[in-house]
Amino acid sequence: MKLGLLDAISEKMRWHQARQTLLAENVANADTPGYRGRDLKAYGFEEHMKSLSTAKTATVTTQPGHIAISGTVADGFGARSMNSFEITPEGNGVTLEDEMMKVAGNQMDYQAITALYTRSVKLIKTALGKQA
Repeated sequence: MKLGLLDAISEKMRWHQARQTLLAENVANADTPGYRGRDLKAYGFEEHMKSLSTAKTATVTTQPGHIAISGTVADGFGARSMNSFEITPEGNGVTLEDEMMKVAGNQMDYQAITALYTRSVKLIKTALGKQA
């Protein structure tokens, strides 16, 4: 059985795990010369729910002056380089304090989404007549 909301919550949990891995790499390479930190693009439930919809719309260029829209939802989380204002003389763009703030925020968001998932499963069990 596949439920759209639980699928979206699971995807969000995977996104937080992937982000945690990237942030840990940034912290580990905070002293590596020339290393530039990376982060994931923000996860959006709305974007995910649109990908689950069966109704599809597509844009079409009908005139030579029209600009085609490209890109897909299925291109993963997409790690990208961060724009850092602080660059050390060795060329390292990782600020340890910023990375630790991101790690703490990511951890809190992961705990919140995990609690939401747990409550959703309990609600489904209650609706099915099983004890939560």
